[in-house]
Amino acid sequence: MTSSYRPPSGAAPRAREIWRGALGLTVLTLAGFGALYALAGVGIGQLLFPAAANGSLIERDGVVIGSALVAQPFVGDAYFQPRPSAAGFDPLALAGSNQARTHPDLRARLQETRDAIARREGVPAASVPADLATQSGSGIDPHISPQAAAIQVARVARARGLARDVVERLVASHTEAAQFGWLGQPRVHVLNLNRALDALPPARPPVFAQGGAA
Repeated sequence: MTSSYRPPSGAAPRAREIWRGALGLTVLTLAGFGALYALAGVGIGQLLFPAAANGSLIERDGVVIGSALVAQPFVGDAYFQPRPSAAGFDPLALAGSNQARTHPDLRARLQETRDAIARREGVPAASVPADLATQSGSGIDPHISPQAAAIQVARVARARGLARDVVERLVASHTEAAQFGWLGQPRVHVLNLNRALDALPPARPPVFAQGGAA
């Protein structure tokens, strides 16, 4: 039995129009939003905020020694230490521990960290500021609180053979106020503080600092 159905006149041209419209929209979306929009964003960033767009890198003598946005570890008693990092200070692996405050592993790690810092700084564990024991949400927060810097002053001054008040004044001069006067808390940028320490005439040679900051 043969079918008597015949497609309506003009069906094929309409199908081609639909496909042409779909393909055109796809190309426009990919080129416009997938490429041109991204390139425009990069271009505007490079034009208006070149330093931030390129990672806010910090150089010394033409050599990159760190970033204003990323914490890095330092080796030796002559340097202030940043917050611990859940990401191993890897900017490609931003992360916190994501453990709840009631998690037993988190509580055990915090206590171990506080005890280690207390031994390093020669202070009671109860006086260790929370930000020296906890990891930031990003895992690479470059700042510490003024209190976290204050408990490290004696160790740094002793290691460098400096008077304690010299180091205290340096910490005070590198304490940043809350943004716009009300957003966030006062904070100290660890890398910038350590750079300022290295710029002082050392009473004794400082030890090597990891990350090229020595």
